[in-house]
This record gives sequence, structure tokens and C-alpha cells, in this order.
Amino acid sequence: MEYGYEELLKRARSQIPEVSSKRERLELPRIVHSVIGMRTIIHNFKEIAEALNRDPRHLLKFLTREMATAATMQESRIIFQGKFSQVTFERLLQRYMEQFVTCPVCKRPDTKIVKEKRLSFLVCEACGAKSSIRQL
Repeated sequence: MEYGYEELLKRARSQIPEVSSKRERLELPRIVHSVIGMRTIIHNFKEIAEALNRDPRHLLKFLTREMATAATMQESRIIFQGKFSQVTFERLLQRYMEQFVTCPVCKRPDTKIVKEKRLSFLVCEACGAKSSIRQL
């Protein structure tokens, strides 16, 4: 029972499971929002903060400063003063992820924010890198 190289190679490749390429490890839930009068409500805010592995208050502080408006948190939703589109929130969440979630060294989302005295650092749990981040 002799097998040729090509035959063995085909057999080995058929037993390897297919890997989906270009799949994001960190997938944010779709933003569920509505505009009522002069208020914009994000209904799944807590879910988004949990997906990012961040404190909802930190994310809220970032969004209110970037949009220059006031907001209140009620249970799992957040209410902003003013009319804002879903595209605006998606763009701001992308910017938040670049600055406060993704590791600048290995580009993985496995990070946490650690506060030491007056400074805040982004500590990567994947590669161990520690980089400073701006205060909010």
C-alpha cells in the first residue's frame, strides 16, 4: 500500500477544517437607535460597552465630549440631547476603538484600561504592551 505525495497531500487537505478569512475578532452589535423629537436614544448601549469590554460610563463620557452634548443613562439605554444619525455613532465608536480598545502594538482588542496615579494606560493582555492614553 504505497501512496504518492500528491495523493497524501490531497487527503491531508481534505481533513483540515476550512478557516474563514478576514473575520473580525471583535464584532460590535448593531446600533439600535431612534430619534424622538430633539433626543436620540441608543437602546443597546450596555450591550455595546460589554462587547468592547469597557465601563459604560467611560464610553458615555467619550461620546458626550466628541458630540458636545449632554446625555443621560437609563438602565441599558442612553439618551442624547439632539438629533444624531446612526452613521455618526458608528464613526465615533470606531474612533473610540482605535484610541481606547485596540492595542497599538499588536492591533488586538484584548486590552484593559489601568489607572496609575493620575495617568491611564492601555494594557494589552495578548502581547503585554503598556501604552499611555489620554484622559477623558
